[in-house]
Amino acid sequence: MILSADRTRGMTRLCGLIACAFLLLCQACSRTPEQRYELKGKVVSVDKQHRQATIAHEEIKGYMDGMTMPFTIKDKWALDVIAPGDRVTATLVVQGPSSWIENPVITKETPAETSAASNAKNAPEPRPGDEVPDFALVNQNGQRIRLHQYQGQALLVTFIYTRCPLPDYCPLMSSNFAEIEKTLRQDPSRYGKTHLLSISVDPDYDTPHVLRDYGARYAGGSETFQHWEFATGTAPQIKAAAQFFGLSYWTEKDQIIHSLSTAIIGPDGKVFKFYRGNEWKPVQILRDLESLW
Repeated sequence: MILSADRTRGMTRLCGLIACAFLLLCQACSRTPEQRYELKGKVVSVDKQHRQATIAHEEIKGYMDGMTMPFTIKDKWALDVIAPGDRVTATLVVQGPSSWIENPVITKETPAETSAASNAKNAPEPRPGDEVPDFALVNQNGQRIRLHQYQGQALLVTFIYTRCPLPDYCPLMSSNFAEIEKTLRQDPSRYGKTHLLSISVDPDYDTPHVLRDYGARYAGGSETFQHWEFATGTAPQIKAAAQFFGLSYWTEKDQIIHSLSTAIIGPDGKVFKFYRGNEWKPVQILRDLESLW
């Protein structure tokens, strides 16, 4: 059958529209859906530099029990208004590994007493060239380790705890390390020149056994522990390491509130690069590691 030119052009346009609609549908399906929850609580502290507020919140129905933790604030105006002691109602949005609060309603209140957390200041950040102390810890196998034993390699250090519920905090750090581990494994020469170490700030719960189970989920098997270790220690040992690496953390209502700190220690045992917060990407650290070799 021979189609007229007009009909051919019409069929072509129709096919084009169908293809575009199909592509748009595929893109929509590929996006991770947002989950939204109502959040109510009291502001404990505010970190304007990193667009975050630590909030002691009530139970978030369908998501988590009441606890105290930091949240990223999407609305810029809110950062200029919100302060410790304020009451806040907002929408918590969770999308894949990311979460934030938006559309907050802030009620100003004068706190009856100043929380120790609201007075807490971030420890000084380590500077490139600072010599790292020989901190003593215990790894996921119950073996004692010291940071100086990794001299000669580039050591990548971060802090986590296994019960951390927010996807863009400890789970994100561990997922980023897993991506770095996978990439390094593809190049045996670079793999042998590096080592990864995740240190828990929850020594009472994160025993070596707990860390081993947790690490296996991210590291992909026990053989990986030769290259990526998970460490704990006594409370004073963890505190000393956290303070050196500029990490602030405290316990409130049985939850650990903490900042995020990640660092590359050079083969000479000195700080090479420091990353605060969760905005760094694995490709950035891989690039910085490359400059050491």
